[in-house]
Amino acid sequence: MIIKSAEFIGSAVKPDQYPEDNLPEIAFAGRSNVGKSSLLNLLTNRKKLAKVSATPGKTRTINFFLINNAFRIVDLPGYGFANVSKAESQSWGNMMETYLSKREGLKICVLLVDSRHKPSAQDVQMYDYLKYYHLNGLVIATKADKLSKNELNKNLSMIRRELDMEKDDVILAESALNKTGVDEVLASIDRIVNISSEV
Repeated sequence: MIIKSAEFIGSAVKPDQYPEDNLPEIAFAGRSNVGKSSLLNLLTNRKKLAKVSATPGKTRTINFFLINNAFRIVDLPGYGFANVSKAESQSWGNMMETYLSKREGLKICVLLVDSRHKPSAQDVQMYDYLKYYHLNGLVIATKADKLSKNELNKNLSMIRRELDMEKDDVILAESALNKTGVDEVLASIDRIVNISSEV
């Protein structure tokens, strides 16, 4: 897949603010500091499509991006940021659950985890949740440039085990710094939404 166009089309906190449900969507979820915005900018080859912040927890809405006028990438609020109130954290959880459980055009929710560490309890909970709604299948291990090849391979196996990934689930290593893993991620997205790279 080649992404030729990418544009931000809106934010939402409730269903009546979502774009019309007429295109396939791929959502991205992960901890607040996992590198989600950097990955989305890398995939779309746009430096500022998704806002990268030094302050974790910056994304507080569900953000929709139109890709190639053919499908949408959806950036979900990061979880696990300690400096938000319990009430606010709960509201984010409810907002995400509503989207994940009711959005008809949603094909998959890609889970991002830090390749350097064991998945957190929230990562495991999130992947279990995605399995429940049949939205699992693709995990991206970010910040792969921080590890040697041996360490990375060992950690990918550990992440697969900790998340109790299914046999056919795919885990890909990615580094926004070294710009590696992009082609593999785009190829997986292409298969999921069944969109030709010529689109």
